[in-house]
Formats: sequence, structure tokens, C-alpha cells
Amino acid sequence: MTTTDPSTLVPLHRLHFDEPGPPRPGELPGGGPAWLVSRYADVRQVLSDPRFGRARLYAADAPALSDVPDLVNNPDLMFNQDGPDHLRLRRTLRRAFTPRAVARWRPWIAAIVEQLLDRLEDRPQPADVVEEFTLPLPVAVISRLMGLDASARDRMRHWSEHAFSDGSHSGEEVESVLKEFGAFGAELLTERRRAPGDDLISSLVRAADEEGGLPEAQLVSLVCGLVVGGHDSTMTMLGNALLYLLGERPESWPRIGADEEAAGRAADRLIHLVPLGDDRGTARHAAVDTEVGGVVIPAGAVVLADCGAANRDPAVFPRHTRDDLFAPLEAPTLSFGAGAHYCLGAWLARTELQIALHRLSARFPGLRLAEPADAVIWRTGTTSRSPRRLGVRW
Repeated sequence: MTTTDPSTLVPLHRLHFDEPGPPRPGELPGGGPAWLVSRYADVRQVLSDPRFGRARLYAADAPALSDVPDLVNNPDLMFNQDGPDHLRLRRTLRRAFTPRAVARWRPWIAAIVEQLLDRLEDRPQPADVVEEFTLPLPVAVISRLMGLDASARDRMRHWSEHAFSDGSHSGEEVESVLKEFGAFGAELLTERRRAPGDDLISSLVRAADEEGGLPEAQLVSLVCGLVVGGHDSTMTMLGNALLYLLGERPESWPRIGADEEAAGRAADRLIHLVPLGDDRGTARHAAVDTEVGGVVIPAGAVVLADCGAANRDPAVFPRHTRDDLFAPLEAPTLSFGAGAHYCLGAWLARTELQIALHRLSARFPGLRLAEPADAVIWRTGTTSRSPRRLGVRW
């Protein structure tokens, strides 16, 4: 993402998506050539077909995907591995984020939500729901899962702002912070090897030792990705969801608080329709000539799979139910990807969003924005965008 004046950005739920169509030539954000894929079936194929990988995007002769260093484009990140290398890393977390595991966490996640709502209720109005709720909730959840202390929680936002840089920081500054962040990840792994507990990092260390042969740099990147990715995406989803619900769908707000199942369906719809950021495609590299949607994409091409457009494909998601927040999705959303790189934290993110929206609405059925949606100043990054502040009254 290029640097943009945060005061000129439209809410993400108002982004315009072109009608999905056959694969066609296009451009990367930096101007390099790419193929654009936008229909649901085509995007799902690109994300699921092993002939379209991530690792080759970082070859020495590949075009740069970003003009500033960031965590997302670190070749050691699990998301940027393919085949056996990717599977070996993924196996270290295979049992950590299953629906069954997340279901066991619901009681203490709900308890964190209630504590934050108690604090919010005591704040003078208007209160900043980002500062009081959408940020501290996912930070508290991932900190408990990973056994992080207060000092790490305080630094988490700083690391995230540089790990997902929006271009406002110099390359040297980003590199320095990422180096500090990597040192933290390496130290955390060393500490849990020496004194393991029942946290996620300790289980990762045990699984990595059982797997054997995993490069330490990849494990460090995995830890860092969990620390910042584990809270940034949920914070982003929750902030954007509240802006949409309170600003444009206030009639739906009371039902979300009255019915937890309805809140779950609304969470699914919001995840499906409100993107995390402005990026219009997740990139892949075509290893061989491959036919997609009746078009042959040549070997060596960079392919941008537009999940936002695919999630609006009228052939799969009828227009008459698109804006029905409480209608079950007609097909699996592509917001969390598909195939081998499907987001491991998807079920946790959905659960946090459902509980947060349900309990916030139940406690504050009269919650409303304290300022127009157009006045929002945005926090921007390479992969996400959300309100930097959101004033509310009740």
C-alpha cells in the first residue's frame, strides 16, 4: 500500500469492486505486470492449487511487492513458504486453533470482554471505543494465549505499526524495529525451551522439537507473526464492523445483543463483506502454465487473487441476500483465504468478533457514534486499515 492521507479514505465497507470476470492482465501496486483473478471459483482455484505458490515471489529476480520492509514480505514467514517447508511449520500449530480448542477458550474470552465493558461503562462520554475495547480485547486474548507479560503487551502496538508499515516510517526505522521484534521472538523461544508452560509458545517449541530440522529464523518469524497478526486483524475487523453497524446499520444493533446466534451470523457476514484493508489481491506465483476460468496463465506470472471481488460474485452470493447481516453465507468466505494457506486463526477471530459484538450490544443497546463516519481518521498499514479513534455515546 502506498502512503495515503488517512483523512481522505472512505470506509472499507464502501469500497467499490468491479464486477467479477475472467482472468485478465493487470498491474502490481508498484507497476509490475500481473494477472488479476476475481471470480469466486477462479480465486478459490488459485488459492488452493499448489501450482500457485508464495515462495517464488521472493526469488532474487522477482519484482518487489513492497517498497518498504515489513513482516508480511519476510520470506521466512510461514505464509510465504510452500510445499513441505510450509507444511512442517503449519504442523507445529495444527491443534492450537481448531474449533474445539477455541470453544474451550470462550469462557475466559467472554470474561475479558466483560471486564473491558465494565471499564468502558465508567468512562466519560464520548468514549473512544478503539482505546477502550477494540484494541485491548485482542491484545489481552493473544497475550494470554502466548503467556506474554505486560511489557510485551505495551510494545505490541509499536511492533505492529512497523511490521505492517504504511510507508510513513523510513526503511531504516522499520528495519531497526523489526530487528528488535525478532530479538524479542528469539528470546521468547529460548525462554520457553528453558522453562516451558501451558501457553501457545511452549506448545510450539515442543511441536517444533518433535518435527525437527525447522530453521530457527522461520520459528522466530512464526512467533512474531502470531504476536502481531493475532491481535491486529481482530482489532481491524472489530473497529470496521462497529463503524459500519453504528453508522449505517443501527437498526441491526439491538438484535445482535439479543441473540448470540444472530450475532454469529452477523460476524460471518461482516468478515465476508468488509475487507481488512485496501489491497485488492493476495499474490501468488504461477509455477507452470495453468488454465484458470478458461484462460491460460503463463508460467512465471504473478497472480493477484481478488478475494473482495470474489466474495461479491453474484453467481455464488445472490445480490438479494448480500446486505442481509443475519442470512447464513451461501458458500465459504474467502476473507481467510483457502487451501494450504488458509488462516490458522480464522476460528479464533470469528469467535472474538461474535462475543465482542454480542456482549457490547447487550450491555449498550443504545450505543451510537459521537461523530460522523466521514470524520474518522484511519490507521493504515500494508494489510489492514481501521479507525484510529472511534468516539461513541450510549
